[in-house]
Amino acid sequence: MEEKKFSEIDRYIQEFLEYLEIEKNSSKLTIRNYRLYLARFSDWFEKNYSGKGIKDININVVRKYRLFLSNYADEKGMTLKRVTQSYYVIALRSFLRFLIRNDHETLSPEKIDLPKSESKSLKFLEKNHLEDLFNSVDISNNNEKGLRDRSILELLFSTGLRVSELTKLNRDNINFDTREFGIIGKGGRARVVFLSDSAAHWLGQYFEKREDPWKPAFIRYSKEKSFENDGEKMRLTARSIERIVDKYVRLSQIPVKATPHTLRHSFATDLLSNGADIRSVQEMLGHKNISTTQIYTHVTNPQLREIHKKFHQGNRR
Repeated sequence: MEEKKFSEIDRYIQEFLEYLEIEKNSSKLTIRNYRLYLARFSDWFEKNYSGKGIKDININVVRKYRLFLSNYADEKGMTLKRVTQSYYVIALRSFLRFLIRNDHETLSPEKIDLPKSESKSLKFLEKNHLEDLFNSVDISNNNEKGLRDRSILELLFSTGLRVSELTKLNRDNINFDTREFGIIGKGGRARVVFLSDSAAHWLGQYFEKREDPWKPAFIRYSKEKSFENDGEKMRLTARSIERIVDKYVRLSQIPVKATPHTLRHSFATDLLSNGADIRSVQEMLGHKNISTTQIYTHVTNPQLREIHKKFHQGNRR
């Protein structure tokens, strides 16, 4: 069977993906997503502009592509959410930026505006909600599974770890004397993570209870045991941790549909509310850009609250 020939755009997309992997050290997930987004653009472009190449990409072509994304529906009738459409456009802009940087004649990415995103409120948990969440875990008789779940909740709030970072954690990573450990986070950025007294306590209880020889910090208790490769097959997945958090959110009946990322938001909000400077919080969250961290400032600036209380006439009686 004759192998399908790549179009000009396909070849440049492949070069771009190699650039992301080698030069930018992007994660496998990022590269996979960009491959998916750009493959759809390539298929659409070939279907509508057969025989043309990157120099033929112009603002009118992009406008028609965005109309295609807006009207797209799969075989089940599922359409693309507005935020997902944005991901496709972001990928295309990054690809065009790569081409321009490598002296190829094509459309300037600055000419492409991103779709307006749907407004989302920043979810985080108040102190009483956190207490209810933690206390909903059954740790009677020091049962190992309960200790694991309590440790996961405490650690997510204590460190602000992404769920993907938590799954990679090993027991020997954690220094209980200094209550810290190092991780390689998103984009290959290294940072030091600190444990609160409470998180260190529950994590210590959990590790002490375990009698297995396995390396992963958090393991499953379902299905058969696997001793291969230091128990790597026993490691909890990101999806499993999401299910664990969801379980206790429902049990605690807190009024917020919280996820592991909500606990990360709660970590940042707690620090800023209590006077931490934004640069330090940026470092602890592992954010590349300060602008990402600044989404928290509108809910954590105590001075704004005081100014509102003092000067807004609605507070005067």
